[in-house]
Amino acid sequence: MKFLLITLITHVADPVSGKQRSPADRFRDVLDKAVLAEELGFDGFAVGERHEDPFISSSPPVVLSNIAARTSKIGLFTGVTTLSLLDPVRAFEDYSTLDNLSGGRLELIIGKGNGAAQAQLFSVTAEDQWDRNREGYELFRQLWESENVTWAGTFRPPLVNAKALPRPLQHRIRIWHGSATSKDSVDLAARHGDPIFSANVVNPVEPYAELVRHYRQRWQFYGHNPEDALVGAGTAGFYVTRTSQEAVAAYRPMFEARLAFARRAGAPVVFDSIEDFVERSSALVGSPAQIIDKVGRYHEQLGHEVMHLSADTDGVTASQQRRSLELFQSDVAPVLRERIPSRPLMAQSATNEVVG
Repeated sequence: MKFLLITLITHVADPVSGKQRSPADRFRDVLDKAVLAEELGFDGFAVGERHEDPFISSSPPVVLSNIAARTSKIGLFTGVTTLSLLDPVRAFEDYSTLDNLSGGRLELIIGKGNGAAQAQLFSVTAEDQWDRNREGYELFRQLWESENVTWAGTFRPPLVNAKALPRPLQHRIRIWHGSATSKDSVDLAARHGDPIFSANVVNPVEPYAELVRHYRQRWQFYGHNPEDALVGAGTAGFYVTRTSQEAVAAYRPMFEARLAFARRAGAPVVFDSIEDFVERSSALVGSPAQIIDKVGRYHEQLGHEVMHLSADTDGVTASQQRRSLELFQSDVAPVLRERIPSRPLMAQSATNEVVG
């Protein structure tokens, strides 16, 4: 199994201390966390894309370029790139540049996006965002793989013998399709022979497992080898300590702060206690043995080879988080890597090519 750290770069007060960093400090924290991820042996680091409060992750290629300059081998992921909002030509230029600067360590996770703010900022609505995502993906893929592209679509002007530069380092980039509830997303992935990355955050595992099963069915429908299907999955929270009691006690204030916020906002509450959250969600909060057991149970449902963990402190101190990440890499990751085989990431393939 492969392990990523992910951040959506939320810009909010710490749920426990109440302190809030400046945007500049928050970005510096993300860069430092990516360097730490590489130091500790994580396989990848992902930066999300959001265009509304409380997130400041509106420009993943800029953040990932800074990470690329400070690291040498860790995989660089988006989580997700909202192609429904972007001009595919401009997105290609940004990510092709990043691919070259990073030495071919880039992988994209794309999604149609959500949230009311994007309709105001980009004139993208719930009615057309799926079609925009599909069209943006298909043009982006053509631009990546072909030096001259002639194309016509619905949401941007046509191209005639267009040459987008710079040409990428990777001839074919791996593009994951982020999925939470949409069968359209997993069908698009299956049709093009791409992997999916299940959100696996808000609900218990059952609806995500059903969507993964649909993906595998459509994968075979489109004539692909069943063994080639590739799945990643998220986690709803992360904190590991030597004992479950210590982990739950440290994580409880953060969970209760989030629960109170959800209730004030009138958002649906799926897990109404920390105990329920630890038991039924994908959160990895507990001892190493508990986390190994839960990942194994989720793998039985999802068959995932890649998993992401939160890169944010989530209410614990920086030193507590570091100890948790170190314990994960010393006591959890080696067991899961041995039990759950996984294919190389693009960054590992690029390293092997350089070495060879």
